[in-house]
Formats: sequence, structure tokens, C-alpha cells
Amino acid sequence: MKEQNIQEKKQTGTKGSEKILGQVVPAVVQEIIGRTGFRGEITQVKVLVREGRDKGRTMRRNVKGPVRVNDLLILRETEIEARRIKSKITKGVYT
Repeated sequence: MKEQNIQEKKQTGTKGSEKILGQVVPAVVQEIIGRTGFRGEITQVKVLVREGRDKGRTMRRNVKGPVRVNDLLILRETEIEARRIKSKITKGVYT
């Protein structure tokens, strides 16, 4: 009896894992907008959603780590968009 319950839990997973491993959506980086964050460690990019409910939608996202134009990002959700960078000063970038 206990073995069956353990196997059922392993197959169904927990609520948190379903949320994390739920629907993932690929998006392509179209443009690099700028850098943000306290030290300029976050890059704000404009992406085009490739699949899912919001297919064809262009949105702003914050990305941590190296990113280039035409890179493929896997988004966990497409409902929340990043706030626009207000200042013209881009931290950590020398132009």
C-alpha cells in the first residue's frame, strides 16, 4: 500500500515542480535595449515569442548572463513584461 502511494507521488510530482516545468515557450532575441540592475549585471532585451498562446508577440525581458541578438531564450511565462529602462545612462557599459 505504501509503495503505491510513493510511486503515485513520483509520477504526478509536486505542485511547485508543475509550475516550474509547466509550459515553456521559446523566444528569439531581436534587440538589446540596455543594461540595468545595481551594477549593470542585467541586460534588457526585446524578444519575439515563437510558440504558445502569445505567438508573434514582441516583449521586453530582463536576462542575466551573456546574451546576443538571435539567441534563443526559453521563457517560463509570457504574461509579465519587464519595465522600461527610464535613464539614458547604462551602467557598466562603455560606449
